[in-house]
Amino acid sequence: MSATEIIDELSKLTETERRAVFGKLLELEDLPLSEADEALVEFRLAAHRADPKSSVPLEEMKRRLRSQS
Repeated sequence: MSATEIIDELSKLTETERRAVFGKLLELEDLPLSEADEALVEFRLAAHRADPKSSVPLEEMKRRLRSQS
């Protein structure tokens, strides 16, 4: 099966199946972060822990992203 065929088939999957595919892709691309990226993750995590209300719930972020297209 070609990459194009696989991509075309993704829309036919259930949300659960797409999440499983996404998880597998992340496993396959488990690349280490650079020191700068690692530092940024730690910085943002610390900021979130200091002020958890500053974050946006996932569903809200999805809504915002969908409204931009």
